[in-house]
Amino acid sequence: MDEDEPFFSNLDIFLFSLIAGLLIYWFIFRKKTEPIPEFKKLESTAPTTRETSFIDKMKKMGKNIVVFYGSQTGTAEEFANRLAKDAHRYGMKGMAADPEEYDMSELSRLPEIENSIAIFCMATYGEGDPTDNAQDFYDWLHEGDADFTGVKYTVFALGNKTYEHYNAMGKYVDKRMAELGATRIFDLGMGDDDGNLEEDFVSWREQFWPAVCEHFGVEATGEESRPFDSKNPFLAPVTVNRKLNKAGDRHLMHLELDITGSKIRYESGDHVAVYPINDSNIVNRIGDLLKVDLDTVISLNNLDEESNKKHPFPCPTTYRTALTHYLDVTSSPRTNVLYELAQYATDPKDQENMRKMASSSPEGKALYQSWVLDSCRNILAILEDLPSLRPPIDHLCELLPRLQARYYSIASSSKVHPNSIHICAVVVEYKTKTGRVNKGVATNWLKNKMPTDNGHKATVPMYIRKSQFRLPFKSTNPVIMVGPGTGIAPFMGFVQERKWLKEQGKDVGDTVLYYGCRHKNEDFLYREELEEYEKTGVLTALNVAFSRDQAEKVYVQHLLKKNKEVVWRLVHTDNAHIYICGDARNMARDVQNAFYEIAEELGGMSRTQAVDYIKKLMTKGRYSQDVWS
Repeated sequence: MDEDEPFFSNLDIFLFSLIAGLLIYWFIFRKKTEPIPEFKKLESTAPTTRETSFIDKMKKMGKNIVVFYGSQTGTAEEFANRLAKDAHRYGMKGMAADPEEYDMSELSRLPEIENSIAIFCMATYGEGDPTDNAQDFYDWLHEGDADFTGVKYTVFALGNKTYEHYNAMGKYVDKRMAELGATRIFDLGMGDDDGNLEEDFVSWREQFWPAVCEHFGVEATGEESRPFDSKNPFLAPVTVNRKLNKAGDRHLMHLELDITGSKIRYESGDHVAVYPINDSNIVNRIGDLLKVDLDTVISLNNLDEESNKKHPFPCPTTYRTALTHYLDVTSSPRTNVLYELAQYATDPKDQENMRKMASSSPEGKALYQSWVLDSCRNILAILEDLPSLRPPIDHLCELLPRLQARYYSIASSSKVHPNSIHICAVVVEYKTKTGRVNKGVATNWLKNKMPTDNGHKATVPMYIRKSQFRLPFKSTNPVIMVGPGTGIAPFMGFVQERKWLKEQGKDVGDTVLYYGCRHKNEDFLYREELEEYEKTGVLTALNVAFSRDQAEKVYVQHLLKKNKEVVWRLVHTDNAHIYICGDARNMARDVQNAFYEIAEELGGMSRTQAVDYIKKLMTKGRYSQDVWS
């Protein structure tokens, strides 16, 4: 190389500059372009429907039946859960779903799942409106133009026939789904709360599933054993039987029945039905008076061949079994029974009086009222007071009504006690005008059901009767519970459930209890538990009326009126649900009048307007009663 020649030629410098320039360009612009693919990537992995896709959830969990519910008081939700559970009996899998939580436009994708069905349990709220949780679904159905071709569906509607817009929401969903191209695979079911909503649902459900089986060509798997009901009660062992009151002449008791392994499900507010047996002393006395061997085996047959009922009770049996387990021997006999038995009275005067009491004459009605009803005479008392009346026992067994199950409001929550049902009851015992002591059949029988009886477990034949007495669908709604005496029973379940909801991290509204008893130190039932609930804030307020601890009697309605401003704010402003449980004859009426007066005074209403206001609360499921006379 010549010493005078430059180290880099012009070409070298050019190439070097070009390479350096390209490197700088790549370095700078590579940095700037990097976010673009990343941004696109982020955008594509965050679909808005991921959390709200019931279709994806069904696919993931292998479900093919989805049951949507529009529920205000919880009944429609409960029906939806029951239908979802039914599915497994037919080799299908179901899930209940709140339409508020899902993207309902995905209904059009349902045919992607084989043998799929959408079931809608839709309650009508207020004046023909959708429930709060179904409002968005209703608006979308109303305004939208989705294509539901291939979607199979059915609807069960919940309403009340006494109101103008009976089952409006259920009818609308049924009609609109068909208009948008869906296929109705079973007729619209109509549940009437003014009649018997549970019976309406059960009869619809019993026809619905066979129709589904026929449609898809499947059969019941028979996995589920026969459920326990009135004809097939469960023998529940008694695990607890304790006296609740500290003093006084009454016996108030708390019992716990073990339902482990029975598959029995219940909700707070349901009733437990128990089948009692009659007092053996009464049965033996009837046998003595009629001079019969009670252990004779008998079979009473219906002579009417057209009748479906071949026997008045399970036969063959014995007179003792019939009088102990099947026949009501403690109620006052009806006039038709007296009329039929009159022919057997050998004293003409007795015969005349019995026929008179069975007649429609004012004199006969008055005699029946005073001699039978007001004097609380049962069949044994009548036989004792009419020595000439000795009817054949076969005819007596034919005439006496069947011994009925007794119902008690369940005093526990299944969320807290899934394997146990609690009962709170007062033992019925009173002196009649004739000087006899009458005892309540079921409560005296239950009183003696101790957990272990000579080494044997005491059992109670029972089943569950569903109720519409339900906590609000939304836990944030306040509740006002009014339950003096044993009317406290369902509210023990309600309070347990509200405590459980709090423990699950749910927002729970005000929980206010109005309770009443005679004396603070005698019959304040569940005092320790209730005071602890108040102390820990589970009960927002515990208001107790002790009716006989002062000169003037104080009842729950007096405390409601005393706290009228708080009561009115909870009801009128905060959408509180009101619950009344206990005596229908006086307490429930007096409490309702107290609410009328509060509405008049603080709502500026006339009595007519106040009555309409409370009636509307009843329509909306916000004023519920579980009462007895």
